[in-house]
Amino acid sequence: MLTLTPDDLTFIGHDLVRPECVLATRAGALYASHGGGGISCLFKDGRSELIRATSGDVPEDFIPNGYSLMPDGRFLIANVGTSGGVFILARDGSVTCFLDEIDGQCLPATNFANYDAQGRVWISVSTTATNRDLAFNKEIANGYVILVDEHGARIVVDDICFANENKVDPSGEWLYVHETMGRALIRFPIADDNSLGPRQTVAEYESGIFPDGFEFDAQGGIWCTSVVSNRVVRVDADGSQHTVLDAGDPELVARAELAYQCGEFSREFLNGGGDSVLGNCASIGFGGDDLKTAFLGSLQADRITSFRVPVAGAVPPHWNF
Repeated sequence: MLTLTPDDLTFIGHDLVRPECVLATRAGALYASHGGGGISCLFKDGRSELIRATSGDVPEDFIPNGYSLMPDGRFLIANVGTSGGVFILARDGSVTCFLDEIDGQCLPATNFANYDAQGRVWISVSTTATNRDLAFNKEIANGYVILVDEHGARIVVDDICFANENKVDPSGEWLYVHETMGRALIRFPIADDNSLGPRQTVAEYESGIFPDGFEFDAQGGIWCTSVVSNRVVRVDADGSQHTVLDAGDPELVARAELAYQCGEFSREFLNGGGDSVLGNCASIGFGGDDLKTAFLGSLQADRITSFRVPVAGAVPPHWNF
């Protein structure tokens, strides 16, 4: 099994701002969310570009978090700023509101917007709390997932303990969700009418892991990132887990784990993960000509981390966009 150290890593880009979510395309483009209100684009020939939100429905506190690339090249972005909502950013900097309320209530800070292979949009809202820090607790499960399809927008699952990234698996039959404070990877069967069936637990993570992003590989494995502890873990198809990379501070992780178990976890521990070479790794995506290069996004680094893997990533919905 692959086990890496920081010496095996390479780094791409510079002066990035909160590149929390990262994805790559077949054409060689690498994209990352930009905390200053846009998307950073890094190209195969070494060029870079910042697409900044400059006109239209731009929230005053626009902090792009999890996003998707759409077939026409625009970006579907979750705003983790307090005003929340999901917005579409065009290449010319214009912004259009995609969804800012559900069931008559304004969306709070919004975590992830997933445009799947069928054109459906799945939106993760980590918590109903205006102050997200209040949901840093394993006893609080007020996160939910919204589906937007041809029938409109509706909440399809709730009672999630800090809902983070969500993705539909390559078969198209399951919606997977990371439950950060529940410390689990969960999934739901997708019915023909796009409703979700009963929750299933795919993996319960060990001490010190606070799951954030994930991606599928071509062999049925799932690669997961952990904030605070700066770990990358591969979950096999049978649910077994292997730590591919551990770049965390053991002392910080021990203190964070104790606080988590006592109901005293706070942003202090989350921010502490930024001291790692990974800068608090938050997402993972596969790219390169053979889909065997892994890219890591982060909350606090100013660059993208990458490393080679022995198994290719599954082809993501945006690969040919």
